[in-house]
Amino acid sequence: MDYQQILFDVSDGVALVTLNRPEAMNTWTAVMAGELSEALHRCNDDNTVRAVVLTGAGDRAFCAGADLGRGGGTFGGRDRPPAARETSTRPTIYPFQIDKPVIAALNGHAVGVGITYPMLADVRIVADNAKIAFAFVRRGVLPELASHVTLARVVGLSRAAELLLSGKTISGAEAAAMGLASRALPQAEVLPAALELARDIAANTAPASVAVTKKFLWEGLTASVPDMMQRESAIFAWLGNQPDAREGILSFVEKRKPNWTSTPSDVPKNLIQ
Repeated sequence: MDYQQILFDVSDGVALVTLNRPEAMNTWTAVMAGELSEALHRCNDDNTVRAVVLTGAGDRAFCAGADLGRGGGTFGGRDRPPAARETSTRPTIYPFQIDKPVIAALNGHAVGVGITYPMLADVRIVADNAKIAFAFVRRGVLPELASHVTLARVVGLSRAAELLLSGKTISGAEAAAMGLASRALPQAEVLPAALELARDIAANTAPASVAVTKKFLWEGLTASVPDMMQRESAIFAWLGNQPDAREGILSFVEKRKPNWTSTPSDVPKNLIQ
């Protein structure tokens, strides 16, 4: 598939998805949003893709927020039906909704949607000198993409309130220190580190196990402890009787690379609904 504003590549079981408007600091457009959703559908449908890395082209920004080319009308039109705003033939899908781990490599500045979108990824690795800002209240709107939930869970209510209510800018190093990102690294090391983690997942983890673990992690944002324990017990019992459970033990004992045979689609839906 040809894309206008992203790049897509798959190697060693890892899909690399790159926001590709470096001349505009990878600012967000409806076209980019639609292409990202389509790329995520593509990753989810392809069993050879085991992990996804999301990054930005160039050395200035991961994504500097919304494209402001429409001026004062930039944020208008949200009251139209969602179908009227779709740029893809398939429903919009976000990083937290796919079966594969998504690692956001924030290789530069991440502002507005440039940070709320990667908050929907599973892991964030950030350049230590990147500027990070949930700047919405400084633009007359409010933080979106469920950032009122994700940020508070990740950094705590008080820090989330400080960031969301002020729209202040922090550095990548500060973001990692408060837990918003897993690591802050020199800019040149961010993408290699993300790819290394993704390749490790692709090579050494069982796809069905990862898919269920990811699903439960995100559902755990609102689940009770007893409910989650019950759900974990049911799926553990099923996984324990599958060939991958035997392969996981044997490959470890025999000191060899595992050969996984189950896919996320093999997991019984009634156990994970």
